[in-house]
Amino acid sequence: MPETPAPEVPEVFEPARLGPLTLRNRIIKAATFEGMSRGALVSDDLIAFHRRHAAGGVGMTTVAYCAVQPEGRTERNQIWMRPEAVPGLRRLADAVHAEGAAVSAQIGHAGPVANSRSNRVPSLAPVGMFNPQSMQMTRRATEDDIRRVTGAHATAARLAIEAGFDAVEIHLGHNYFASSFLSPRINRREDAYGGSLENRAKVARAVARAVRDEVGDRVAVLAKLNMDDGVRGGLRPDESVQVARWLEADGSVDALELTAGSSLLNPMYLFRGDAPVKEFAATFPQPQRLGVRLVGKRFIRAYPYEEAYLLETARRFRAALGLPLVLLGGITERATMDLAMAEGFPFVAMARALLREPDLIDRIKAEPATPSLCVHCNKCMPTIFSGTHCVLA
Repeated sequence: MPETPAPEVPEVFEPARLGPLTLRNRIIKAATFEGMSRGALVSDDLIAFHRRHAAGGVGMTTVAYCAVQPEGRTERNQIWMRPEAVPGLRRLADAVHAEGAAVSAQIGHAGPVANSRSNRVPSLAPVGMFNPQSMQMTRRATEDDIRRVTGAHATAARLAIEAGFDAVEIHLGHNYFASSFLSPRINRREDAYGGSLENRAKVARAVARAVRDEVGDRVAVLAKLNMDDGVRGGLRPDESVQVARWLEADGSVDALELTAGSSLLNPMYLFRGDAPVKEFAATFPQPQRLGVRLVGKRFIRAYPYEEAYLLETARRFRAALGLPLVLLGGITERATMDLAMAEGFPFVAMARALLREPDLIDRIKAEPATPSLCVHCNKCMPTIFSGTHCVLA
């Protein structure tokens, strides 16, 4: 019998279909909170930020992050999706389109990661718990809260369409609202939303279903899903693979972007490289500043950096799913992009390397051997409080 030909490996700079959308290439600017919104609305700085990345050659840039409810913000100035936000979002979308790229809105609810002190309203979580970021207790989400937040995702997606966005990315990671329900460490409920994985996945599946029902095939729908919370007792890859299978079977998403870590408990599990404890401490007033300097290394842990550092875990998802997957984590070179394509990941997502060099994609396209100047110091991370940027650029 003749051998079955090997599947053709896509070229990273060729156009690619993502749901109903065609991207000019397979490279996505990953969501990185920009810290540039004012009054929970788009600013000129935010527009300029995404225009730079679009002009630099990415196929799509992701606006991060657009809260679906006011109590779901990680800080008070963060965008939350309401009619007043649409004009600014439309200006942003128009600016990105003018540079030839597509634009996605990352929508979600921060849940226990939300800063209740800044938002002046209690944060929501599966159970009441202490939030070390706001130094306050969260409120246990009621079934009415869950329904309200689920519906708010659909509304946010509709507003993104009204603003001219090409895609929405549902945030199901980092122990935000839906992710906190998935986590057996955080979700200690004993009702229909706790206990078994099937129960813990109800929020994530309902949110994705609500968004798909609202948008149909008018825009691409992605979800950012934790493969691993990176904490003892948290969501692990075997359970996350099953959640991904359910999302695929539900037909609610066009692609999954695979991520890891907990913004609440272990943020550096995603951001491999140096741990900028001193720089994070400097962003806080006293006495929190002293506290972060003294015990920050327990929370802001350093992990060794290597190219494609999430690939090994992501392979388990690739083997279990037919759904398009976006590989994230340590994508800075053409060789790594080609490796992702060869391993069956039709898209890659980049963040820190593009903060250092917004035009890196165009330069790699012109000269494949172009190296990234990112040194993975992670000192860009504390700048989210003052306008996200590379401190070395």
